[in-house]
Amino acid sequence: MTDNYREMLQQAALDETTFVQMTLKGDISNTLPWRMVNVRPVQIKQRRHLQFSHFSAKQDITKNYEGTEALSHLRELLAMPFHSIHLRSTMEELNVQITKKGKAILHRSAPIKPHVEQVEHDRWKDWPIPASLPDPFLQKIGIQTSDGRIRADMQDKFAQINEFLKLLDHTGALTTFDHSPIHILDCGAGAAHLTFATYHYLNNIRQIPANLSGVDTNAELMARSNTYSHDLGLGDACFYASPIIEHVPEYAPDIVLALHACDTATDEALALGIKHGASIIMTAPCCHKHLHQQLETRAPFEPVMRQGILKQRMGDILTDSFRALVLRIMGYKTDVVEFISSEHTGRNLMIRAVKKTAVGEAEFVKEYNDLKAFWGVTPYLETLLGDQLAVFN
Repeated sequence: MTDNYREMLQQAALDETTFVQMTLKGDISNTLPWRMVNVRPVQIKQRRHLQFSHFSAKQDITKNYEGTEALSHLRELLAMPFHSIHLRSTMEELNVQITKKGKAILHRSAPIKPHVEQVEHDRWKDWPIPASLPDPFLQKIGIQTSDGRIRADMQDKFAQINEFLKLLDHTGALTTFDHSPIHILDCGAGAAHLTFATYHYLNNIRQIPANLSGVDTNAELMARSNTYSHDLGLGDACFYASPIIEHVPEYAPDIVLALHACDTATDEALALGIKHGASIIMTAPCCHKHLHQQLETRAPFEPVMRQGILKQRMGDILTDSFRALVLRIMGYKTDVVEFISSEHTGRNLMIRAVKKTAVGEAEFVKEYNDLKAFWGVTPYLETLLGDQLAVFN
């Protein structure tokens, strides 16, 4: 394919009658500050804008542009060294893969399914946090407007929050605690939309008394969240600027969350939850780098390992498989589920664990050791847990 793929994607994204969404993915570097950018059309005050949601290792930023500003930002993105671009329209699916040598390979296909806009009532019906009424809490944290509408640039985030709360509800463990209040700890809290929403859902909707702590290395975001807590009168909600591995919770956490904590930060959150005996641990892993560096080709996986993207995905799968097995060994009923549609994020798996099974079950110990021996690796979570896990080997 020639270099005109950029012009083709640009024209498709500007088509007001057919464009649905475009996702650009790449590896963060000196020339690429984002691991993923989502572009989609939104209506703001009856005017069409393009919404650009940028995702880095530690934050996500959403901005809306119209007219020449939208075109300029679109051109800027398409000039960046992303390695894959997927564009969805009502007419077709366009997939562009860019090789290491800069060659673009285009694949076109029929649309996966017709795009039908859902009205607000249908989209948000039966969600844990309803969107139909003005809510001072949601307004304060920037999700809802003063007249009770979900902000255009927060609709995906609001969907993500509600999908998470559904998964939390489905554990069946929220009503099993033998003490009150329960303690929530969000590791890698970031902008803390999910943190506050979980607090709001438990206390104000489910009437389950809960306090919360959030920890993140971004001091500015943690200071802002503490300001929100003060303004909302939440004396039982505190945020700390610290690496997860260095954080010492004031209370042993009952629920540990970590959504898109980068690389080994997910392992640090899991280790913290396990060490404190948290009843519920829910993590949506982000990038997986630590185990990738240890992987070597093993027969009969040569065809997989010689392809960079397949090797990367194999590393991702192995990392999360080891994490799930460690949780099972440590007495957690664990499953790995889809957190939210891949249209919203490529990192859409959730590891969900509830403490209720026997510790050190021989079947899981054997599976873990066999998998380690085959690949010749040492998962970082094992290193963090030390003797607490080693006693079963």
